[in-house]
Amino acid sequence: MSWTRVFVLSLLTTLLILTLSSVVGSAAVLGDSKAVDPKGAARQVFVPESDAANFFKRRSRRSTRYYELQAEQRVRLSVYERRREYSEEQRDEYDNYVKEERDEQNERSRETNEQLREYHYDGYQPRYYWFH
Repeated sequence: MSWTRVFVLSLLTTLLILTLSSVVGSAAVLGDSKAVDPKGAARQVFVPESDAANFFKRRSRRSTRYYELQAEQRVRLSVYERRREYSEEQRDEYDNYVKEERDEQNERSRETNEQLREYHYDGYQPRYYWFH
């Protein structure tokens, strides 16, 4: 029951607002000396049917201007440039990361090998053979 009351109340409110807006819209403005002809206003807004039909035909056949093509090309080139710079930056960062990881791994393995050589050194061979 309550939703019907809300629905009816909203409809009445909408009807009241529409009624008041039409009254306000049709009110005459004081001091307006020249009256606007509604037919003249319609004549200014609407064009003859033949002109309206030809308008879109002419507009669709319009060739793109050279400066428009240049502007589109500049935008396209700037996008390509930004994409290329971004990919180069990402590739450089990845290369640096791989290089550092490889260096760290080599350092760890070298230290491990040195420790193993020192641990297993039996004293029979000269030590400089162990370190090439």
